[in-house]
Amino acid sequence: MERMDTFSLSTDLLKDILQYAKPLGHNQSPQNLNLGFGFIYYGVARALRPKHTLVIGSGYGFSVVCLALAIRDNGVGSLTFIDPSYSLLKDGPLKTLGGRGTWNCETEVQDHFRKFGVDGIVTHYKMRSDEVFPSYSDLGLPPIDLGFIDGSHAYKDVKYDFVNLIGYAKRNSYVFLHDTNIYIREMLRHSGVKRWINVLKKEESAFEVINFPFSSGVALVRVLEPEVWRQLH
Repeated sequence: MERMDTFSLSTDLLKDILQYAKPLGHNQSPQNLNLGFGFIYYGVARALRPKHTLVIGSGYGFSVVCLALAIRDNGVGSLTFIDPSYSLLKDGPLKTLGGRGTWNCETEVQDHFRKFGVDGIVTHYKMRSDEVFPSYSDLGLPPIDLGFIDGSHAYKDVKYDFVNLIGYAKRNSYVFLHDTNIYIREMLRHSGVKRWINVLKKEESAFEVINFPFSSGVALVRVLEPEVWRQLH
């Protein structure tokens, strides 16, 4: 459904994003209303004009909100948000290291995104990615133009999310991977995002990678040849 073109990023909305979507490790600076990487998320989505964006994982919805605002301002597009709402306190470190349990009640989820005017754009699935991808077609989800991966940071899970995401993507789709710059967790093998990025960099005919190693870090991957996902599988 097409919508009227708008520009969302007013001073009041920037304050609301920083207060309620609570960016964690996105190089933000609340003192001067700087969304950090959030401006990159918004800008990339505005420039690419994705018809379907898929986000895996978010503590308080920062990436979801920034991308969804761009979709709203583009006037067309939708966003699928996958997060099982695990909580470190409730579910323990075997299920999550960074989960906040924010997405348990669907009414509250919609109210949360309504604060930013994107509740009609975001559809939340309270599921793990390994539950969604095997049922992707049955759920009626469309091809992916833009992806954002910020779920489990274990190497095998990052690989799983990336490989399965681009399995539903097209050539010249783009994928963000958050937390590329958390060195201690990488050293302790509590995270494998950076290791996976290094794998992708070796596949130069299939992927272009740019990394922003600030704060927790984020990388943007351009998919040159989506069929490579079959080999990476």
